[in-house]
Amino acid sequence: MGYSRIIPYFCTRNTFFIMALSKNRIKYIRSLELKKNRDADQVFVAEGPKLVNELLGRFPCLLLAGTSEWAARNPHPACDEFVEVSDEELGRASFLKHPQQVLAVFRQKREELAPDAAQHSLCLALDGVQDPGNLGTIIRLADWFGIRHLFCSPDTADLYNPKVVQATMGSLARVSVHYTSLPELIGRFVGEVPVYGTFLDGENIYAQPLSDNGLIVMGNEGRGIRKETERLVTRKLYIPAYPKEQGPSESLNVAIATAIVCAEFRRQAAWP
Repeated sequence: MGYSRIIPYFCTRNTFFIMALSKNRIKYIRSLELKKNRDADQVFVAEGPKLVNELLGRFPCLLLAGTSEWAARNPHPACDEFVEVSDEELGRASFLKHPQQVLAVFRQKREELAPDAAQHSLCLALDGVQDPGNLGTIIRLADWFGIRHLFCSPDTADLYNPKVVQATMGSLARVSVHYTSLPELIGRFVGEVPVYGTFLDGENIYAQPLSDNGLIVMGNEGRGIRKETERLVTRKLYIPAYPKEQGPSESLNVAIATAIVCAEFRRQAAWP
């Protein structure tokens, strides 16, 4: 089922106000939980006042469904179509356990690959990170630490998965996410740009000088960084457990590890 326009009720400021969220429209929104349907129409769903307001103006908005409470605070939404809905209607369309006043269908934005970004700034790369919550949190972390480019292997979780979108809390609007072969990407600048990765046999991150440019590779939740990517890592780092005598747990969550690594890079940049 494609995104199909229904008959508008009235129009103001280039936005169509429609009478109700029809069963077909609800069915269509629910279908966007599946990647194949999102990809077919190049759209995605975002929910909640903070997230939707962050994305409005950054991504074309095709449909916006909001409660009267939300509409009263946002009288002229920048979208193609707007429908005022009851809490019950919103609940039928929502992916959330507790719907939050507004839901929007946005057009996806495909970023052009920026292979040279790591030469003059700090970038992140994710090698097979498959949990949507982890990906969304890492995008949010990248935004917090001023990292504007995130490179993902093709098997990393889909950027436009509703769980990923929600976990970004709007940072999706400010971080460019690229899907590409990491070995091919790194091969373009190997020897010219530092490539960092976290490993159990790496060097203590707190005892290493870290640059303010380069690529930080974070691996899959279970297997870590692939061998073909690992071969291209030039600086292996390790996050030590405390106390040493206790020994580390099996592993850190990849989003938590990313936060620790990014914080240390930025700490050294601010207070070398």
